[in-house]
Amino acid sequence: MKTKDIILELRTKKGLSQEALAEKVFVTRQAVSRWENGETVPNTETLKLLSKEFDVSINTLLGSPRELFCKCCGMPIEDCDLSREKDGIFNEEYCKWCYANGEYTLDVWKRYVEIGGKEKFEEFKAQLIHEFNTLLQIEGLPKVENLNVLSGGFINLEYTLPNGQKAKFLDDNASYLGSQLESEFGGRCFGIAANMDFLLVCTYEENGEKPELVLYKKR
Repeated sequence: MKTKDIILELRTKKGLSQEALAEKVFVTRQAVSRWENGETVPNTETLKLLSKEFDVSINTLLGSPRELFCKCCGMPIEDCDLSREKDGIFNEEYCKWCYANGEYTLDVWKRYVEIGGKEKFEEFKAQLIHEFNTLLQIEGLPKVENLNVLSGGFINLEYTLPNGQKAKFLDDNASYLGSQLESEFGGRCFGIAANMDFLLVCTYEENGEKPELVLYKKR
C-alpha cells in the first residue's frame, strides 16, 4: 500500500475526520487531504506524531519499504516488537526487549556504554570476533562476521557432561555477545557466546535440540 492509502485507512479505522487528525498532529485539514490524495507526504516530525497516534511504525506509514532488524540483538522486528522512547515515540532501531523507555535493557550493552560509549563497545565486539576466528580453530565453524547482544535466557542450553551430569554455563538473567552459524559440513548449527571472561562454542539441532558443548575457554 502507498502512504496515502495507509493514512486514509488508519484514520478511518480510528474514526477520525480529517479535521480531527489534523488537530492531533498540528497541521491543517488541507494538509491531511493532500496526504490522502497522494499530493504530498508528511515530513519526518509529522510522521513521528502520526506513528504515535496510530501506534504503527514510520516504516509502516511509508508502506514498509525496508525490513527492520534490531541493531542490538539482530532479530527482525514487527511493529508490535518495536521499542519506544520515553515520550512513547517508536524507536525503529531496536526491539522492545533490548531498548525501552529511552534506555538499553541488556547489561552487556549498558556496561560498555557506561565505560566508553558505543565506539568502545564495538571495539570489544571486534576483539571477540578476532578471538573466535584466530584462537579456536574448530573444524566446521565458519568465519564469524558479527556478534549480537543476546539474553542468557534464550541461549542458556543444558549440556550433558562426560560424567553423565547435566550443566548450564550461562546466567539466564545476564546477556552475552553471540551468534548462530551453520556448520560448513551441514546438519547441526554452531552457537557461539562470549563476554569479558570466556568464549563458548556449542552445536545443536534445529530449535536448540540435542545441544553439545564444543568448547568453553577462559579469556
